Amino acid sequence: MLSPISAAAGHLLISEPFMMDPNFKRSVIILTEYSADGAMGFILNHQGEYLLGDVLPDVSYSEMPVYEGGPVAKNTLHFIHRCPEKIEGGIEIANGVFWGGDFEQVKQLVSNYQLDDTEIKFFAGYSGWTPKQLDDEIIADSWIVADNFKAETLFTNDEQNLWKEVVISLGQRYAHIANFPENPALN
Repeated sequence: MLSPISAAAGHLLISEPFMMDPNFKRSVIILTEYSADGAMGFILNHQGEYLLGDVLPDVSYSEMPVYEGGPVAKNTLHFIHRCPEKIEGGIEIANGVFWGGDFEQVKQLVSNYQLDDTEIKFFAGYSGWTPKQLDDEIIADSWIVADNFKAETLFTNDEQNLWKEVVISLGQRYAHIANFPENPALN
């Protein structure tokens, strides 16, 4: 098994280098929920085609990207942030990383240019797993689980390199897979 760490809320899931499912190819996911009832999280590095202003026309700061959180309920909007001093009601899921909070407050802060995309990340939809499904995928080496990362890593605008950076940060055991080609037939 590739991953010696167990899944938990606040941990990252890193897709194995040859995962062909287009929803999760070279994905880094932050888990927001993990229990006997299943798991939920958001893909951090698949920027969608929409900006926040496209999804919320009443918010004046329209340049903030909306990421594809996953293939489930794509018509829902979610967010994680690292500014609990500005946004009330969020749930701390990792050290310095919060899920959700007062959405009206978020809209006001964004409209007044008091939040930027280094502090908050929006997602259309989410990634979800039924009970034991994620555990089975981890045992099958579809995912590597990471629990040691810096909050600012999650809020990077360099989604092209996020997967590679997170893999390298796992240490020598994993660093070599960061350079694997996306399609092994091209090797």
